Amino acid sequence: MNFEEIDKRMRPYEQSLDQRILPEIYMAARIDGRSFSRLTREICHFDAPYDVRFKEMMVKTAEALMDCGFRVVYGYTQSDEISLLFHPDETAFGRKTRKYNSILAGQASAVFSVQLGQPAVFDCRMIPLPTKERVQDYFMWRQEDAHRNAMNGHAYWLLRSEGMNADQATQYLKGKSVSDKNELLFSRGINFDKLPSWQKRGIGVYWSVTEKQGLNPLTGEKTVTQRRMLKCDEEIPFGMEYAEFIVGFLADDVY
Repeated sequence: MNFEEIDKRMRPYEQSLDQRILPEIYMAARIDGRSFSRLTREICHFDAPYDVRFKEMMVKTAEALMDCGFRVVYGYTQSDEISLLFHPDETAFGRKTRKYNSILAGQASAVFSVQLGQPAVFDCRMIPLPTKERVQDYFMWRQEDAHRNAMNGHAYWLLRSEGMNADQATQYLKGKSVSDKNELLFSRGINFDKLPSWQKRGIGVYWSVTEKQGLNPLTGEKTVTQRRMLKCDEEIPFGMEYAEFIVGFLADDVY
């Protein structure tokens, strides 16, 4: 059997599960760490509930994903996840989801593993969003998840530090309201509102243009050039202000 014959026969099988995100549909991706609770607590012994070293690794991983060949206009990270927002005109690989999923998961796994010094694995899912409002909803949803994680994490690890085991701390917090958890923290001298914003809101990564002064080596004249750089923002807005912040990245000239 020659190559052309077997190639024609096998291609339909290879492509049978291909999906594409339709044109004019906004695209986001969420990249999540696999078994990171065990990795961060049992293997690497990072500080709980938050570790600055881990946070910085996640930011560097997000930055790498922003600059890995796709037109990504905004990145967001909280806990062990990263969300990416693509330029509306992104068409790489014909918008095949398997290509985005495999490349982004592989890139994140490689970048984080190199920083950590041992294997770490991420998965990825592409998310089609039909309108700007759904784009806003998606990122507000992930930010609200960050806020919930911060509240639960600080309360849980406070109880663990006071001698409760994992089951006892979980059961104690089961059914507790946000105000109950706030009061628990406050009673131990922790003002949740004054915790670092990046813990409660997550971190944004996006492109910014900065001016750099230089000198023309031929004429000796001063020059000003513009450089496009990634900015890490640990003080991103919250709530509806965040929604407006997000939609700004969908402008035509954003990338």
